[in-house]
Amino acid sequence: MTDMRTFREAVVAWVAGDSGVAARELAARLPVRTAVLLEGPSDAAAVGALAAGRGRNLAAEGVCVLPMGGAMSVGRFARLLGPPGLGLRLTGLCDEAERGHYARGLEGAGAPQEGVFVCAADLEDELIRALGVTRVEEIVRAEGDQRALRTFLRQPAQRGRSPQRQLRRFLGTKKGRKIHYGRVLVEALAPDRVPAPLDGLLAALRAPGTPSAAVEEPGPPVGARCRSRS
Repeated sequence: MTDMRTFREAVVAWVAGDSGVAARELAARLPVRTAVLLEGPSDAAAVGALAAGRGRNLAAEGVCVLPMGGAMSVGRFARLLGPPGLGLRLTGLCDEAERGHYARGLEGAGAPQEGVFVCAADLEDELIRALGVTRVEEIVRAEGDQRALRTFLRQPAQRGRSPQRQLRRFLGTKKGRKIHYGRVLVEALAPDRVPAPLDGLLAALRAPGTPSAAVEEPGPPVGARCRSRS
């Protein structure tokens, strides 16, 4: 939905110092009710892919998925979008290491913290564990990155690391690669192998009173450290 994309761009400009007039006008005109605060675009790609795979259009549901460009920006986004600003419901997905940034940012904005889902390490780690190293390597080959992976694995820095850690690091070695695989790895997941934080976030984005789809089981308790289903 183009209007939701425009709203997202207006919010980013507001956070960067714009007056916020455009964001306020769009918020009043659009059916936006929830903002999903994500650390970066690879997380947004994964959330979008899972939603699309389940036949959902988050923009049409009034959900704005917002990559913030880093967890340290969460306080600013929360103040502008949450109770002190537009009054939107705030949710999010973050790495374990960034849990504190989210907690402080939401607390400072007077927003509930239980709507944030925390990955055990990061989302890439969750996806690799959910799919398994062998399957991820198959996907890398299918995407034409086998040569790049072999070259990467020959680097001295990779010696002694587990295959999972090597793959996780590989995904972040080229601009755009994490975004691409954020989508591709999610699309490769079986319905019962979706990492718990990602599954829980999408389930929590349903409007109140909306029945869940058959494949969308409730996620684990929000705000808790979540690990993939074994």
